Amino acid sequence: MLGLKLFKKNLLGILPKVRGKYTPNAKLAKYTWFGVGGPAEVLYNPADAEDLSHFLKNKPYNLPVCIIGGGSNLLIRDGGVPGVVIKLDAPSFRKISFGENTITCGAGVKNAELKKLMLDKQFGGLEFLCSIPGVIGGSVKTNAGCFGRSVKDVIIEAQIIDGVGEIKNIPVEDLMLSYRSSFFPDDWIILSITFRTYPDSTENIRKKLDEQKAYRMKNQPYNQKTAGSTFKNPEGLHAWELIKKSGCDNLQIGGAKVSDIHCNFLINTGKATAADIETLGETIIKKVREKTTVTLEWEIKRMGINK
Repeated sequence: MLGLKLFKKNLLGILPKVRGKYTPNAKLAKYTWFGVGGPAEVLYNPADAEDLSHFLKNKPYNLPVCIIGGGSNLLIRDGGVPGVVIKLDAPSFRKISFGENTITCGAGVKNAELKKLMLDKQFGGLEFLCSIPGVIGGSVKTNAGCFGRSVKDVIIEAQIIDGVGEIKNIPVEDLMLSYRSSFFPDDWIILSITFRTYPDSTENIRKKLDEQKAYRMKNQPYNQKTAGSTFKNPEGLHAWELIKKSGCDNLQIGGAKVSDIHCNFLINTGKATAADIETLGETIIKKVREKTTVTLEWEIKRMGINK
């Protein structure tokens, strides 16, 4: 505890000088789809990969460091996040380049931005990724997927920066991607991803995009404060069916409730705390285990300390 208190008092003074921006006591709730959570002790927005590398090579060795992306699959606890939280939103992390049937996207590119590119450039294969909220950088560690496809089906390689500031290109086979998981050390940060694509007509691409959007609007909560699927599907089972079978589909704790449309989604009704949401999720896990002997696993990433 003494170390944490010292960090809180002197953290900015011991951080390396950077070309990016440090923001102490930065509000993180505005960066998450749930819209809840406490502040970052310090938020760091690197200017580019070299700036980030310099920071990682020169930061105090025991400094807690983590990264957030688009916040679409994230729950920040009410006590906030100690140490430094990194967010890659500078223009250098939003660059896009094309090769022969490939596209390389910076970690800060929003998945939804791919829609216009696909239609304009007439390349297919990434329609499923367009419908997943968030940014490109967040799609690898969890092997994001939907509509029968996942990142492992389309990724060629990822450029990462490790915990000591070294930049490396990691081929897909070394990531060992599997259902909603990967071999991805906690101190790796994605800088860009190269995807495999193929030529396709504007009509075919638009049709797939429209079908996927229509499905989501009909079967999942739309324009609500949620973080997507709360729990991973156990092998051979569906999380929503287990939740419903266990009588959890109408649960509510404080301002957090189970969605009326899809019970594997938790909703912030507008007055929830992070504790409300996490307690609701843990209650569902407990009740499902008691009813079915199956232990659900969180798909939403939880970060920070309780208030």
